[in-house]
Amino acid sequence: MSARTKPPAPLEAVAGAFLARYEARPDGDAVRAEAAELFRSAGLPGPREEPWHYTTLRPLADAVFDAPHADPAALLGQLPDIPAPRLVFAQGRFRADLSVLPAGLTVHTGAPAWGTLARPAVEKLVALNTMLAEDGAEIKVADGVDGGTLVLASLATGGAFHPRHAIRLGHGARLTLIEVNAGTGAYLNNPVFSVVVADDAILSHLRIQIEAADAFHLSTLYAEVGARGTYDSFLLSLGARLARMEVHARLAGEKSAAHLNAAQLLGGSQHADFTTVVTHDAPATTSRQTVKNVLTGQSRGVFQGKIEVSRIAQKTDGYQMNQALLLSPQAEIDSKPQLEIYADDVKCSHGATVGELDPDQLFYLRSRGVPEAEARSILVRAFLSEALDPIAHDAARAAMEGLITTWWDGQIGREGAAV
Repeated sequence: MSARTKPPAPLEAVAGAFLARYEARPDGDAVRAEAAELFRSAGLPGPREEPWHYTTLRPLADAVFDAPHADPAALLGQLPDIPAPRLVFAQGRFRADLSVLPAGLTVHTGAPAWGTLARPAVEKLVALNTMLAEDGAEIKVADGVDGGTLVLASLATGGAFHPRHAIRLGHGARLTLIEVNAGTGAYLNNPVFSVVVADDAILSHLRIQIEAADAFHLSTLYAEVGARGTYDSFLLSLGARLARMEVHARLAGEKSAAHLNAAQLLGGSQHADFTTVVTHDAPATTSRQTVKNVLTGQSRGVFQGKIEVSRIAQKTDGYQMNQALLLSPQAEIDSKPQLEIYADDVKCSHGATVGELDPDQLFYLRSRGVPEAEARSILVRAFLSEALDPIAHDAARAAMEGLITTWWDGQIGREGAAV
């Protein structure tokens, strides 16, 4: 099923439809009511706002999100084969019958897990989520506990939903969280995450976005990291008609670290936006961001990365790099790395590169009998390998490599060897 079109409507009408859905709810509370008033006055973000300059939500006005057309249980086969407990949300609601609960972790579902970090007064999509959230996972790892691996899956076959999740790691705790978003049909997935990593804790957050071709994925994540703690994140974004993954990470404790790496692979008319803000609020903190884009067809990729260094954050070490391969003359990348530094003893750098496949490398492979399509595949995979190198979880890395291979084969099948 694909999104049906209707006469173009302004985003104000879309916001009005969301408000009408809120007003039809039987269970109003103070948290939702406050968010609804914020959303009523602010509406949806538009391109005149600096963080949304390169991404417009106007396609929402032309899409109709039908009711779910099938049981999302049929989509379990889309999940990567990772031997681990899993929490499955279908249409934004927890499905115990599809889940395998973890031992040794505290998990609560059945209501939104509000967390403590979200800012609905600042981020409009967070206000929308707060207004309409119905369910979410609250995951807690106790002090000193290694929680192992946990899969958090979102499956959808239609509709619009707004999951609200909260993850908290205690002192010295560890967890590998593998987040997967998948579906079929036309739908909107607007999740919000609140992540707290206490002192000496390590959270490895691997994110796989393989939403349906007619889907919209708009996520906002907040992370706060204590002293000597690490929030280590990697995003593989392959799906959705329009995707925006926004991350706000605050390094609140001395010697804390955040790694926000990503690979966005786009084809056709897809649009994907990876926006990050890393705030260094303590001395001797470290951040690393390496974002790779491979763009074919008429796709458009966006990377906006901002490093903020407060006056107290002396000895900060921040690094940011965006690299893009444009494999079509119609593909486009918008790259905006930023530094905002108020400390004087820091080491921060950023950069961006945009280009095509190296013709000399292509010629070298072709001259040794490698067919053009295979030669291009070899070079693309070599370009992406650096992004995957930091992933220590073998099963997750193998799953991502398989998804990349499938995506590339699909691009060749759609557009021929000239992609």
